[in-house]
Amino acid sequence: MILNFLLLFLTAMASGLVVFFSPVFRERYFKLVLVFAGSYLFSITVLHILPELFSEGFSHARMGLFILIGFLLQQVLEFWSSGVEHGHIHKHSSETSKGVLTLMLGLFIHAFLEGTLLSHGAVVGAESQDMVGHNHSNQSVLLGIIMHKGPAAFALAAVLSASLSKRWTIILLTLFALASPLGMFFSSWFIHNGLLSKEGISILYGLVTGGFLHISTTIFFESSPHHKFQLNKLLVTFLAAGLALISEYLM
Repeated sequence: MILNFLLLFLTAMASGLVVFFSPVFRERYFKLVLVFAGSYLFSITVLHILPELFSEGFSHARMGLFILIGFLLQQVLEFWSSGVEHGHIHKHSSETSKGVLTLMLGLFIHAFLEGTLLSHGAVVGAESQDMVGHNHSNQSVLLGIIMHKGPAAFALAAVLSASLSKRWTIILLTLFALASPLGMFFSSWFIHNGLLSKEGISILYGLVTGGFLHISTTIFFESSPHHKFQLNKLLVTFLAAGLALISEYLM
């Protein structure tokens, strides 16, 4: 759990700090990174997370409902964050404090919920494992969240640095970097202390899965807004899907 905490935190911090050392923003390459991360996240959701959610004996119809709610919830969070979590970089020099607050609120909630998906790794071998049933400790899911956090942290730092001082940008970046690790920590604590029922855990994971589906599909749609064939993006998509297959079935 400590290792996962550090990986999540340091990945976001390092990716965000790149903004201060990158004099020229290469949107073309950034979009390819986004497509790779989005393709991997989508693949892991389909290969790993969804099959587990629907194999736990929970009502399939109700689970589908919670996944849909998570999808729609992410739409609301995206309204607050302006899509920074899937790579939107809007530089507004006149960004207001209210705008920064809603941006951080949307991103923090999203990242916090993502971290809960890794909470099962903290209870493996414990008595509560039988209650939880999920096996999201698989490193393929951790890798997917890490790859998603990197571009999101970079985009956040780019947006903040356009209207705030370097000091405040780093402070808010640190807050964002802590969100997913805190989500993992607090959900693990609730599970250990029996404060989260099996049904509650399934509902929580369903909501997060819906958010993953929203983010990953949005990246796909936005990478080719005019539906033009782009070989490099197609190759990156297949490469990421291949990595997801390897990490899920061979590692």
